[in-house]
Amino acid sequence: MKKYLIGIDEAGRGPLAGPVAVGVVVAPYTFDLRLLKGVRDSKRMEELGREIWYEKLRVLEVEYGVRHLVQFSSAHYIDTYGIVPAVRAAIARALRLLEVDPRVSHVLLDGALKAPSRFISQETIIRGDETEPLISLASIAAKVRRDRLMRMLAVRHPEYGFEIHKGYGTKMHREALIKHGLSVVHRKSFCGIDVN
Repeated sequence: MKKYLIGIDEAGRGPLAGPVAVGVVVAPYTFDLRLLKGVRDSKRMEELGREIWYEKLRVLEVEYGVRHLVQFSSAHYIDTYGIVPAVRAAIARALRLLEVDPRVSHVLLDGALKAPSRFISQETIIRGDETEPLISLASIAAKVRRDRLMRMLAVRHPEYGFEIHKGYGTKMHREALIKHGLSVVHRKSFCGIDVN
């Protein structure tokens, strides 16, 4: 008998700077998914819409026993081990910290993501962030928390404009890289330009 349904997604796989974020949402197996009507993949929402859903997630935690956690893997970790191991490490850490019992859980993951092998009941769904509400909610949690972190990093590294592009490889960001070089939060293996 399953007790938990878990949605997992990541945000920030492709940027040149900042961590990758993994969102994990754990709901009771009997949770009424109709309460998530209107939730969508974070990439298809405006920032305000994501923030509203993130606040709704916090209400769902109080009223319905839904739990969530966002874990990060740093730019240094990504450079050292690669993006796929970085994402997997964040997934494993989040599930461990949430103390989820694999024997009574069914895990839904977006794209090519995988949970640790002890989670026997897991399902990877292509475009799951568009079709599975718990994955969409995990996507939103990851994106909101990562964007907030990038705005904090922008205060420490104002020359790069992280608050605008969130570390993605925009023209503005690439020009700042050429002018200022790499910061400690840049993924050297992703930058692909000679920035010395």
